[in-house]
Amino acid sequence: MATILITGGTGLVGKAVSQLLIDKGHDVIVLSRGQATAAKDHYRQAHWDPDKGLIDVAAVQQSDFIINLAGAGVADKRWSKKRKQEIIDSRVRSGELLVKTLKENDNQVKAVISASGIGWYGGDEKRPRDKAAFTETDPVDQAFLGKTCELWEGSVAGVKELPGKRLVIFRIGVALSKQGGAFKEFMKPVRFGVATIFGHGRQVISWIHIDDLARLFLFAIENQQVDGVYNAVASQPVTNKNFMLKLAEKVKGRFYIPFYVPSFVLKMVVGGLSIEVLKSATVSNTKISQAGFQFLYPTIEPALTNLTKK
Repeated sequence: MATILITGGTGLVGKAVSQLLIDKGHDVIVLSRGQATAAKDHYRQAHWDPDKGLIDVAAVQQSDFIINLAGAGVADKRWSKKRKQEIIDSRVRSGELLVKTLKENDNQVKAVISASGIGWYGGDEKRPRDKAAFTETDPVDQAFLGKTCELWEGSVAGVKELPGKRLVIFRIGVALSKQGGAFKEFMKPVRFGVATIFGHGRQVISWIHIDDLARLFLFAIENQQVDGVYNAVASQPVTNKNFMLKLAEKVKGRFYIPFYVPSFVLKMVVGGLSIEVLKSATVSNTKISQAGFQFLYPTIEPALTNLTKK
């Protein structure tokens, strides 16, 4: 079994990945700004502080793989100028510190598997006309999230220069988990029988079930041929309207009311973040599927069935 170091291990995705790795018998070390803790059930914390350039070097040296999930939540707060800088810095400083530590210290790390986002691509209006969906070779969008993803991926690019190490980057779509994140927000009005549809509702959501997302990181660890950038999205994207109607039907049967939230209202409530809420992004998972990964939830119906069961 391997020893795996995780940054961002206390977040929504990090918890799911950590638990899966522990279930598979791996030893997990979570880098945290808190105090180091002793090992318990194959899990312990080691200290780091990317803002100060501090990291537990011994924890890195003990590790066979690093999973990098660190980063301030994109949708947690309104996008003020200060918040945008926090979103960028939290990702870039973390990645750069990991690369610096690997360069300067003897270690046995075989691969770094790092998160990124499908915000790299921008909206469907920027997709090449001859393509039905964005693929990993498409250029970066010049809006805020695109630039953030470019800097994020760039912060760990130095891993490719280190001998004997793979760098895997997953551009993650909207992760659906009953434990929190976007799905929890989608559920709030549905519990009261309201299917909230944003704008016209035709914008495409490229999503992924949290179980498949966690399995992707394990897949990257277990398969040496997995190298480079991959989209982490389910096989079948869904429109915002269809998603909300299917979700409401799962929870309330026929007893719900579709409610359209005008674009200008969203802009008033969440500011610049409304651009992402209203954006349509159709993203392909062909590359990771051809690498041999099989999704448990390739389409939205079984995913919502799982997420809404009691």
